[in-house]
Amino acid sequence: MAEAAEGPAVGPTSVGDSRSPPPSSSPTSVQGQILRFKLFDSAVDEGFWWRLSSLKLDVLGLDQSPIDRLTLLAESLPALSDERSPETSRGNRNRCPVPGILYNTNTMESFHALDKRNLLKMEAEKIFRDLSSGRAEEDCAVLLRFLIISFADLKRWTFHYWFAFPALILNPPATLLSLRPASDVFTPEEADYLSTACNVWRNSSMTAGMPFFLVSISPNAHVTIRPLKDWKACHGDSQKVLVISTSFILSLKRLNYLMFMVMVQLLFGFYDPCHYPSNPGWPLRNFLTFIYLRWKVEKVSFFCYREKHGLADLSLSLVGEALVSVPQDWQEAQFVPQATGWEPNSSGKLMYRTINLKESMDPISLAVAAADLNLKLMKWRALPTLNLAILSNVKCLLLGAGTLGCQVARMLMAWGIRKITLVDNGRVAMSNPLRQSLYELNDCLNGGDMKATAAVNRLKCIFPAVVNSLFSIFLWSVFILPFLDLLIFTELPYRKLQVL
Repeated sequence: MAEAAEGPAVGPTSVGDSRSPPPSSSPTSVQGQILRFKLFDSAVDEGFWWRLSSLKLDVLGLDQSPIDRLTLLAESLPALSDERSPETSRGNRNRCPVPGILYNTNTMESFHALDKRNLLKMEAEKIFRDLSSGRAEEDCAVLLRFLIISFADLKRWTFHYWFAFPALILNPPATLLSLRPASDVFTPEEADYLSTACNVWRNSSMTAGMPFFLVSISPNAHVTIRPLKDWKACHGDSQKVLVISTSFILSLKRLNYLMFMVMVQLLFGFYDPCHYPSNPGWPLRNFLTFIYLRWKVEKVSFFCYREKHGLADLSLSLVGEALVSVPQDWQEAQFVPQATGWEPNSSGKLMYRTINLKESMDPISLAVAAADLNLKLMKWRALPTLNLAILSNVKCLLLGAGTLGCQVARMLMAWGIRKITLVDNGRVAMSNPLRQSLYELNDCLNGGDMKATAAVNRLKCIFPAVVNSLFSIFLWSVFILPFLDLLIFTELPYRKLQVL
């Protein structure tokens, strides 16, 4: 997904705010600890900024109304190192469509003036309504609503933005009862069935986009994965919920944790983008709240599904149990719990992020990059010893902007020379555009434009990065006449040529 922005008012943090902990070196199973979660790490694809720029220029204009039909493809699992840009289809295995809202401002001042606390509260209220009404049971992606505030400085191709991933704050916070790698919890037979079921679920275009699901395990180790709306059917099968008992054996050298599984019947699963061995990812926060509010389950057994190389990896995946409770005032009709979720920047501060895409979005920069690339490709095969850096710094004085001068000017640009001065005193005639490539019919009208001026303007249109200057010398033909007769007419042009 993506990254974010500054302001004095950010999402509130309270007793129940269990944010990103430092990663632990090994998984543990300690009873009574506060359950802590790893916040999303956003990464915005450049295509998003292209579309936002087009939308701003062609549709929105000065309109700062929020865009509430925004859908981003959120990484549902740890991305592979070679993944760069998100797919656009709903059924992509490693991404889930998530609803969100974008507030794009016209100025940096408006960006700073946004009431960030209130914006987060409004999104939290939407999530809370979806939890209470049961909508999340049909469309579980609403549990992962997100919020973006941004300012697009299109003159500089700089984008300032801040992501928020609203999470309702439980008070008291959820208590961790146990957390172990799934490979330590299941028998080899159960692990095989579970891995197969997960891979089938993930490969289906109908279910790959559902970030939350139910894992039902029968006494004979047969595993089925079902959508949240099948909760009643699963719960009505007289199946027991996963029970994990933990015994601690203390020795002089170490503390061993032994897990005994009485019967595994039902787990609440979710796609976990976190890679920490001792902490579940951010999606579990709202999921736990939903489970309690919707089905009144206080002791929740959850399954953090993680993959490696595109397949289920139970050594990375976690199985845990948490105790959840909410205050009585949550039952009130108009009550909205506090929320957290503003993403810190790369330095860990609650501030917006800034990205400069001039090199990849500015048309002039793109043209320069394409020209340089073409030169390097030609150099490798034709002239390996050619020093392109020297060429780019060469200053060229071109006398005459006729048939030869026009073609030479274009070829100089093609070989990386960006500083060209054109000298000519003629005007563009009607016959010139046919033979002289820097002129067109409009340059011939009304007596014709000065050749030096027209040529420089055309070179700028062809390659805006070129640094052109022009100079029209009076009576170019005087150099072929007797010097003494035309001294007064040649002295000024001569001195100017010396300067050039």
